[in-house]
Amino acid sequence: MALKDLAQAKDAKKDEFYTKLDDIAKELKYYTQYFKGKVVLCNCDDPYESNFFKYFALNFNRLGLKKLIATCYDGSPVAGDELPLLFEIEETEPKKIAYKVEITEVQDYNNDGAVNLADVQYLIQNDKNVLSLLKGNGSFDSPECIELLKEADIVVTNPPFSLFREYLALLDKYNKQFIIIGNTNALTYKETFRMFQEDKIRTGYTNFNVGMFFQVPDSWEKFHHIENGKKIARVSTSCWFTNMPVAKHNEDLILYKHYSPEEYPKYDNYDGINVNTYTEIPCDYEGVMGVPVTFLDKYNPDQFEIIGAMTTTKVDEYNFGYPYVNGVKLYARILIRNKKPQKP
Repeated sequence: MALKDLAQAKDAKKDEFYTKLDDIAKELKYYTQYFKGKVVLCNCDDPYESNFFKYFALNFNRLGLKKLIATCYDGSPVAGDELPLLFEIEETEPKKIAYKVEITEVQDYNNDGAVNLADVQYLIQNDKNVLSLLKGNGSFDSPECIELLKEADIVVTNPPFSLFREYLALLDKYNKQFIIIGNTNALTYKETFRMFQEDKIRTGYTNFNVGMFFQVPDSWEKFHHIENGKKIARVSTSCWFTNMPVAKHNEDLILYKHYSPEEYPKYDNYDGINVNTYTEIPCDYEGVMGVPVTFLDKYNPDQFEIIGAMTTTKVDEYNFGYPYVNGVKLYARILIRNKKPQKP
């Protein structure tokens, strides 16, 4: 999928990626202990299509949630299949309604011996306090949704890639725990980079280089295959972001190479050496090193310090221009310093 398609997502409504349930379960299994007694918010999605909502509704009791909140903005282009919308409003299509779902318990209402989506549907149909209309459009930055954000302990969702900066800024402003999906290019956004420097964000458990498959609207022309009647598209530039504990970011990288000026040339435009891959970081170098952006998926703030970046032509307090060695422009680099260099 071309990056320019994602850049045009807001105008072309190509942000409508619905995360697969198995991908959600694969990542969230590592955070189980943190959900007990917590209020979870799944916004930026349609609860009737959102697998985030389905995951937490199905696992409400196992996780010991206090409350589950999900919201839908008006104009969502994906119609619900598994949980039909219950409102009947004249001259208004269901998918044009902004609403919220708030669940504080999930029981075996139909007495079939299991708690499943049928029980969640029964709950919504028979408890008028569970599902209600929003006064506004349901946008994540609307006054109503900000009040729901304030109530939440943990936010778990797939926000629009084109609005990732704004969404992350809101989570940071209200100091919320989060597990969200974003474009890997967001690693180099000034706002995201600052949070990496301050150890307020990190990548999740899922392999950074794998990419993810998403359900997309029927109108989406670029897709990879059909699954259960739904179009599925792969976005290679996607990963999980969180500010919650992730074990790999507490593990030191094993460094075995030693510094030599021949193998690690200096940049033409910055006082630092170039390192081609994180596996080649010299164990005994005390100065600044430029490593590929993918290093952030291995970054342990106890082992390394993030100094800055060389990712764009702009020069500011975070970025120092693209890296050059002997007149040759290299790929983007993150500038780091080893806090624990070995003695020569």
